[in-house]
Amino acid sequence: MTQTWHDLLFAHWPIDAGTLRGKVPAAFELDLCEGQGWIGIVPFFMTNVSPRGVPALPVVSEFPELNVRTYVTVGGKPGVYFFSLDAGSALAVKAARILFNLPYFTASMQVERVSSTVRYSSARREGRAELIAEYAPAGPSSSPAIGSLEYFLTERYCLYHVDRRGRPYRLEIHHPPWPLQPATATFTRNTMADAASIALPNRQPLLHFSTRQDMVAWGKEMI
Repeated sequence: MTQTWHDLLFAHWPIDAGTLRGKVPAAFELDLCEGQGWIGIVPFFMTNVSPRGVPALPVVSEFPELNVRTYVTVGGKPGVYFFSLDAGSALAVKAARILFNLPYFTASMQVERVSSTVRYSSARREGRAELIAEYAPAGPSSSPAIGSLEYFLTERYCLYHVDRRGRPYRLEIHHPPWPLQPATATFTRNTMADAASIALPNRQPLLHFSTRQDMVAWGKEMI
C-alpha cells in the first residue's frame, strides 16, 4: 500500500528499559541507545492511503493519525513497536485491526496549519487518551547522520507486532531518508502514554518536524 505523511512531529522521551520490557512482547528485543529506552509520540496527517493498484479516494484516503511507539529489534533488524495508533477514520481503524491486529483506536481529531504552526487535537472515543498541541519547525531541514540519536529514532523500515494468536510478525516499509527539522512544541494536554500505563519523565522531549514523507508498505511476514 501507499501512504503520504504530512506535518509530522517526532516527540521523544527517554524511558527506563525496565519500564518498557513488561509492556512489549517477549519475542521482540528492546532496541536501546547507549542503554536507554525511548518512547515517541508522533502526530501527523495522512493522504494517499490506498492498497496497491487502487486509486486514493477523498475522505477514505485522508485522515489524521497519532502514534505512541518504542523501538525493538529482531535478528539484528531494528523496527518500531506501537503501543497505540489513533486515527480519524473508523474504516481505517477497523481494517488495520482485522488485517494486522494492530492497536488502532478511533479518535475525534482536528488538524489545522496556520502559517508554519500546526494545531493538533485528538481525543480517543473510548478511554482517556488525548493530545492537544501546537508545533512548528524551528530550523533548516537535513537527513539524520548515521550513528546519531536522530537516526536511531527515525530511520526504521519495519514495524513489529503479534497476530491474534500471539505469533510475531514483521511489516516492511520503505521511504527516502527523513528530512528532519528541529522543532518547537507546546503540549496543552498529553495523556497518550498514560493510556499505555507509561509515565513520561518530567522533562522537555526531543523534537523533530518533517513536512512530508512518501512511503510504501508490504504485507506482513511471520517471524
